[in-house]
Amino acid sequence: MRTNRKPLYQRKAFIIIMILFLGFVGIQFVRPDVPNPPVTGDLEVPADVKAIVQRACYDCHSNNTNLRWYDKIVPVYWGVASHIKDGRADLNFSEWNKLAPADQKAKLWESINQIISGAMPLPSYTAVHTEAKVSPADLAVLKNYLASMVHNKPADTAAINAADKQYQHWEKNETAIAKLPTAANGIAYIPDYKNWQPISTTERFDNNTLRVIFGNDIAVKAIKENNIHPWPNGAIFAKVAWAQLQDKDGTTHTGEFKQVEYMIKDDKKYASTYGWGWARFKTPKMVPYGGANVLFTNECMNCHKPMAAEDFVFTLPIKH
Repeated sequence: MRTNRKPLYQRKAFIIIMILFLGFVGIQFVRPDVPNPPVTGDLEVPADVKAIVQRACYDCHSNNTNLRWYDKIVPVYWGVASHIKDGRADLNFSEWNKLAPADQKAKLWESINQIISGAMPLPSYTAVHTEAKVSPADLAVLKNYLASMVHNKPADTAAINAADKQYQHWEKNETAIAKLPTAANGIAYIPDYKNWQPISTTERFDNNTLRVIFGNDIAVKAIKENNIHPWPNGAIFAKVAWAQLQDKDGTTHTGEFKQVEYMIKDDKKYASTYGWGWARFKTPKMVPYGGANVLFTNECMNCHKPMAAEDFVFTLPIKH
């Protein structure tokens, strides 16, 4: 007797496929809202700069998000919605007017620095949205624009006097600290950073500062052994910033001391802050940044979040 009934394994496979299909259809209705609020104050820059920023950044960092059809498919949509929410919270070009001029310049510098480091746009995003990639030519346009905002000229009398006054206080030991200051999250100022090895330098030409990054013995050992993915517990960085002075011959050198920032690796103690302890101390008096509010660490984390693939570290050790 002949039967058209399918074998049992085929029927089971069909049932499983139908369950998966219905499940896939069902989750399409679980969609967090991605609103596009009104633009209150858009970024105002030259047209060539604006075109690059719009193409590379606006989908996640503005109120003019353009979702493609493939962005709208769940579960991809969930990730896209999360990126947009986080991106707008960190930097929203549609609310540019809410930032003070100095903060606008700093955000542009930070954004371009993250593009240079390869942290932004997110590689996972450009893998699909290839039009968002920033080419070397695009990057040159952005860097030239930012450089045009900085007017390199010999330091004025006030800047020189401030550095000289600070140095005189140091000579008289008037900047000595009797008790180590402590940030709101419990991290104390570490004076021994002055004996650590310099591992990199950076320049913030948006605010005319020079920075040297020092590493403790554990950090230096990790660099020598290429053990930095992730960095080992106990590694500490100290980033020290000075005002940038330029003499009449065009030679740049350090001026007034501004601050020292620390990153301390302990993936258990600081598990809630990406495995790093953060602290900043300003002026020669080493005043803790953020006062008694421990939420200052959110600012540090938001800045370093794009460097998750590098254990949240921007520092590229100088190779000898």
